[in-house]
This record gives sequence, C-alpha cells and structure tokens, in this order.
Amino acid sequence: MGDSVGIVVAFGLIGLALATALGFAIAAALRDAMVRRTGNVPLTSMLGARWHRFARDHRRGSGADDEEADDLDDDTAALLSMLPICPVVVDVHDEVVRCGPEAYRFGVVRDDAIVEPRVLEEVRRIRKAGGKATFDLTTTTAGPAQEGAADERRASRPNWLKVTVGRVGDSFVVVLLDDVSDMVRFSRTRDSFIVNVSEQMLRPTLALDRVARDLKDHGDDADRVAADADEVRSIGRRMNRMVSDLMLLIRAQEPVVASSANRLSLLGQARDVVTAMAPSAKARGVRLDVSGQGDLTVNGDGDQIRAAIGKLVENAVAYSPDKGTVSVVVGPTKDGGHAVVRVVDQGCGIPKDEQERVFERFYRGRRQNERTRDGIGLGLAVVKHVALTHHGSASVWSMPGAGSTFSLTLPLAQ
Repeated sequence: MGDSVGIVVAFGLIGLALATALGFAIAAALRDAMVRRTGNVPLTSMLGARWHRFARDHRRGSGADDEEADDLDDDTAALLSMLPICPVVVDVHDEVVRCGPEAYRFGVVRDDAIVEPRVLEEVRRIRKAGGKATFDLTTTTAGPAQEGAADERRASRPNWLKVTVGRVGDSFVVVLLDDVSDMVRFSRTRDSFIVNVSEQMLRPTLALDRVARDLKDHGDDADRVAADADEVRSIGRRMNRMVSDLMLLIRAQEPVVASSANRLSLLGQARDVVTAMAPSAKARGVRLDVSGQGDLTVNGDGDQIRAAIGKLVENAVAYSPDKGTVSVVVGPTKDGGHAVVRVVDQGCGIPKDEQERVFERFYRGRRQNERTRDGIGLGLAVVKHVALTHHGSASVWSMPGAGSTFSLTLPLAQ
C-alpha cells in the first residue's frame, strides 16, 4: 500500500513539473507573439494597461452609467478614429482611456499612463487652464531585448513628434501625436548630403586640376604622364564608388512595407553576396565562409539587404590579414522575433572611442591600411540606413587585436 502511494505521488510530482514547464513555454511563446503583433509593445505593458483599466472601473463602481459617463461620446470617438495621427485620451485621473499602439511604440504611454514628463505636464496644465499647446518632442523606441556584449555599439533611430494637447469637455484631455520622423530625417540627410558631398568632390577636383597642369607642362615626360594617368584612374574609381554609395544611401531612406511579395531568405541573400565576392577576397588571400539557419525569412528589398551585407563583407576582407578568414553567420536572436547576420573578421579591431562613430557618413577611422586608404567612409552608413529602413538595427563589437563582429539585425517576416 505504501509503495503504491509513493508511486502515485511520484507520478503526480512529475506531471506537475511537466505542466509547469509547458506553462512557461506557452507563456514565452505568447509573449513573443504579442510583442510582434503589437509593434514591439511588451505583453506585460499590454496586460498592465488592462489591469489598470479594470482597477479604475472597479474603483469607480463599474456600473453601466458610470462607464458611459467615463467614456467619450460617440461623435468625438468617431472623429478621433478618423484622424491620420495617433490620439491619446487622458481622463481626470491622468489615466489613459484610449490610445493606439503607436503611443506605446513612441515611448509616450506605458501601463495605461503618460510617461513622457513634458506631455504629462502639458496635459495637467491644459486640464486646468484650457486652450491648446503644441510642441516638438523627440523620443526613442525601445527595441526588443537582444543578446550581445554589454559594450556593443548599436545604431538606433529616434522618433520626432509634433505634439498637440487640448481639452475635450470637462473630463478629458486629448494628446495628438504626429510622427514627422521621415520629414526630419530626409531634411537632415539632404543637408548632410550637400555638405559632405561638396567636401568630397573638392578633393578629386583639385587632384584632376593638378594632373591637367602636369600634362600641359610635362607632356613629354612619359613616366610622369603614366603616373598622372594612374592617379586619374584612381580618382575615377573613388568617385564612382562615392556616387554608387550615395545612391544606395538615398534609396535606403525609403521605408519598406512588409508584404508577401518581398519575403526573402536571409541566408540566401548572404550566400549570394559571398558567392559574388569570393573571387576578389581570394585574390587578396582571404577566405570567406557562410553558414546559418536557412528557414529565417525577412521582409525587405533584396538589393538593399545584399548591398548592406556586401559592405560588411567588403570591410571585413579589407581589414583582414593575409590568409585570414571572414565568417558570415545567419541565425535567430534570443527573443525569436529577429534574424541577424554576423560578419566576423580577424583584423586589427576598432578602438572603443571610434566605435560610436563608425556608422556615421564619411567617417574614417585612424587605423587604415593599403587596402582601405582609398575608402570614403560611406559603407557602414549604408548598412545602418538599410537596417533602420527595414525596422532593424546595425551594431558592432570590436577589440583592438581581436578583430570585429558587425551585426545586421532584421525583424522576421510577418
């Protein structure tokens, strides 16, 4: 009898353990699914918002009449639903009673409450004084948790918002969030483009002028003419690369909309790049390896993604020692919502004080070699903008003497 009871208890404990493990697995899967469906709004935030709503209704009686008095009238609600911008409705207790998922993504709302101090300050002021307030606000979207070293440098994209705050009746204040990030980004890119390209064009123009003078004054010196011809060819190649990279940079400003027509195998894109670049890498004494998980698909522009991976591989080859190896590895992130391409080299590495700037346009680090001295500093800027256009990120880990690992992270296809 005692043995039978012991067996029953043992099986019961095993069943409980299995049920608990299954529960954790289901919870994790639901969390990741909800994060993907709500624009990277964590499940805990969404559940927290529902709990606050329930607690508020319970505190105020939860009666049908109270609920109607505590909500917007139908005409106002219908009008807000038609607005092309994101509305946030706040009640007299500073609690958010209505908002879209964009408000969470912009970092303005969390757990049913306004968390941006400037917005909350204006909400309270307008509630008391009436009128309207309009101001600019810059926020940063919190990305999903991703594995990586603590000192990994990651390129991020801010949100530029036009915020309007106004009172609706005696009970509510409405916050309108107009995302003008694309316009601001385009304007900044245009201004930077004009300044940087003007500076870059000045150098080859001066060099060509010097070559022309030499040809005129020393045209009978065959060696000098040959040297000048080589310089002209070098300048031509540099300008060709610059124009090509600038065109890629301009294309990478256009947002990518996910659809069934632009689903791509990330490993397939990486293999295409490695196949195309293997001969030139071999000529420089560098071997290319590609590996990874083949079922990871992303939504995107294939030309842009291949160009970004190509820039990472090109950089890795340029900084690798003779007989070195560049590894291209494709895999999922720990959160299960993203795929990442890692390009690993065995080069000289990047000092920590330069790592924060490597993704800037036209930035050139101090450690240049014979292969890289003619570069113009646009390759990693292309990578960053392709990543951001595809709602992903670009990052670097590096240590002097230990090589570098550049990562291109993209959300999995919807």
